[in-house]
Amino acid sequence: MERKISEALYSEAKNYFPGGVSSPVRAFKSVKGTPLFIKHGEGCYIWDEDDNKFTDFCCSWGPLILGHNNAPVRETIIETVSHGTSFGTPTRWENKLGQLILENNSYVDKLRFVSSGTEAVMSAVRLARGYTGKSKILKFEGCYHGHVDSLLVKAGSGLATFGVSTSAGIPDSFAKETLVLPLDSPDILDKTLEELGHDIACIIIEPVPANNGLLLQRKSFLEHLRKVCTAHNVLLIFDEVISGFRVGFEGAAGYYGIQPDIITYGKIIGGGMPVGAYASNAEIMGHVAPDGPVYQAGTLSGNPVAMAAGYATAQQLLQPDFYSNLEQKTKNFVQTIQTYCDNKNYGIHINTIGSIFWIAFSKEEITRADQIDAGSMDKFKILHGELLDRGIYLGPSGYEVGFVSAGHTEEALADAADKICTCMDIVFS
Repeated sequence: MERKISEALYSEAKNYFPGGVSSPVRAFKSVKGTPLFIKHGEGCYIWDEDDNKFTDFCCSWGPLILGHNNAPVRETIIETVSHGTSFGTPTRWENKLGQLILENNSYVDKLRFVSSGTEAVMSAVRLARGYTGKSKILKFEGCYHGHVDSLLVKAGSGLATFGVSTSAGIPDSFAKETLVLPLDSPDILDKTLEELGHDIACIIIEPVPANNGLLLQRKSFLEHLRKVCTAHNVLLIFDEVISGFRVGFEGAAGYYGIQPDIITYGKIIGGGMPVGAYASNAEIMGHVAPDGPVYQAGTLSGNPVAMAAGYATAQQLLQPDFYSNLEQKTKNFVQTIQTYCDNKNYGIHINTIGSIFWIAFSKEEITRADQIDAGSMDKFKILHGELLDRGIYLGPSGYEVGFVSAGHTEEALADAADKICTCMDIVFS
């Protein structure tokens, strides 16, 4: 494939932006070549500036559950834009989307719209601290919660530790307000809460960890987490920026039947537009300004274009059997590849839930970040490059998950599975 125009655009972009991109993973540093500059999407396909066509499993990192350029979403956006793009005031679209979500989600009573998943998490943590009057937070190794200072941390030495910053520019004092534990370690969790629960405002977890591989957790661990949070008066936050509206309309909370105290959402509820939200019961949300003392604001929060796009998306997600059909389509796709790799005795295990999947270069199922072999990313680099040459687009990192959308046809998935199997032969040759 010719990529001369994308290469030229990337060379130009490096004069304008750090690394030539507006978000680091887009720079293709973990894979071969330079980033593709995309100009058009339709259904499950995208076209780059060189007019190469790809079957897309990135789906804008998850939001495009309906596929690219979905007609009802597009037409609703165009109609809304014709009346203006932003007012800084309440609009009818906020009411419409808020009502639709709350009437079909039994796990929350009220929500506040924001402009990104990171902003949703930042606001949820502040709310937890304001509601409980406690300062420390606890997260899990392998879960990503956006570029919030107090959550952009990793574990220090030992099993239950205070956080260590993973980015320059974050004071140690911020990071040390965060405790970091390994996933699926109930004994360590129990001990930590017994010792420090009096000072922990909240525990935050991706109930479907999908930012560092797809680290599916046992339902019993999530249930234990709910139990001990209640016992120690610690709020439980489910970060559902990826899993919300992706594994079901009620997200992972509904999928597992577990009631968190606060839930954060993003991606899908904007129909591809920048948006996020945090939600809880009426009592906790009553602490948010102007009703309560926890301040949070946003000039573009509840932007009418994003709200309209989200409403047009949510209406389609609520159609009968939408999620069951999408999950079955994803399972069939994954099983085709997994069976081929098993028959060839390749070291591949594909985790999947709902319409999310992750190709891990391991014969064993991976559930914790420390089980991921960093050396296996060399195999992903080969796979990614070979797939691009055959018109299949995965996110440019072996740690990122893939997404199947309603725009993926059975024919497109069969073709993609066949090409992935062919490329596995090259990877393991």
